[in-house]
Amino acid sequence: MKTSIRFEKAINKLYTAFHNKTLNPDDCKQCAVGNIMDNKDSWKHLTDSHGSTKLNYVGLVHQNLGRRFNGYSPIELLQIESAFLKGCGYHFKAHKRLFKPENITDAHLFNGLSAVVSQLCRFDGIKDVMDCSVLFEFDDSTSELELV
Repeated sequence: MKTSIRFEKAINKLYTAFHNKTLNPDDCKQCAVGNIMDNKDSWKHLTDSHGSTKLNYVGLVHQNLGRRFNGYSPIELLQIESAFLKGCGYHFKAHKRLFKPENITDAHLFNGLSAVVSQLCRFDGIKDVMDCSVLFEFDDSTSELELV
């Protein structure tokens, strides 16, 4: 499967962060986007609220100028972070306040990482490498059960 350079670099950074235990949804330098952005937090100025996919003025200016950060547009970065947080079990409640799970486990981080990889695949128009449903596909015309 042919993938883009940005995809390969992002996957390598996320893989390394996950296995080095430096993937942290509560730290803007160590979250999914923080790792993609080389552990810098400048991306957080693209929105006014953590986990939001709404660009603020600064984000809109960068988006409209066609700026890319390690290959990703501002809106793509916010969508990556949103996918990561949702995958980790975060959710929005009233007044768009972000709530997190009590204890972030490796399972939460893996689910967040899987959501990010799926999102990156959608951005690049490639088959979702995290989709394991093909492993469970079968031809149900050949499987007949007899009732005795």
